Amino acid sequence: MKNPLILGCVAAAVALAAGCGSSSSTSSSSSAAAPAATTTAASTTPAAGKSAYGSAASNSASSASAVTVSVKHSKDGTILAAGPKHMTVYMFEADKGGQSACTGACAQAWPPLTTGGQPQASGSASSSQLGTITRADGTKQVTYNGHPLYFFVKDGDAGDAYGQGVKAFGADWYVLAPSGNKVDSDEAHSGGGGSAS
Repeated sequence: MKNPLILGCVAAAVALAAGCGSSSSTSSSSSAAAPAATTTAASTTPAAGKSAYGSAASNSASSASAVTVSVKHSKDGTILAAGPKHMTVYMFEADKGGQSACTGACAQAWPPLTTGGQPQASGSASSSQLGTITRADGTKQVTYNGHPLYFFVKDGDAGDAYGQGVKAFGADWYVLAPSGNKVDSDEAHSGGGGSAS
């Protein structure tokens, strides 16, 4: 009696595993993972953060077509967001001349917002402020008012903006207002001076 029960459990486990594996790809799971790793540095990074994986990866996955930049309301006011999950996007003060200074480990923590088509604007985001740059790996990164846009790996849902005001990789990171200007909470609270770090 025990052997048929064990065989039944094993058969069910094998069927479940086979069903899970077949849903990701019809060829092989290793070939399905390879394009994600080579598409952008951004698409490999969110796997390190559990909650960010779904959000940033979904936004990176949308890079096969045009990504939409929209607005949302936060404690910092009306700010830019992107993708189907309306994740917060950031600008990096080290970026100069409309070019990204964020590569390698930086791009793992701050995945670039990439697109496969012309980025779209929705809400009070301005389509005239949108553009793209070509990254070293050949992907197209979305820009707004000339600022390359990034996600933050610690943001797990649309309500998060954990990267606001963070100093990392040699410069500060800020959310953007629909005007294309950074939102600097420190300057607003200190009368415009900000911190000189």
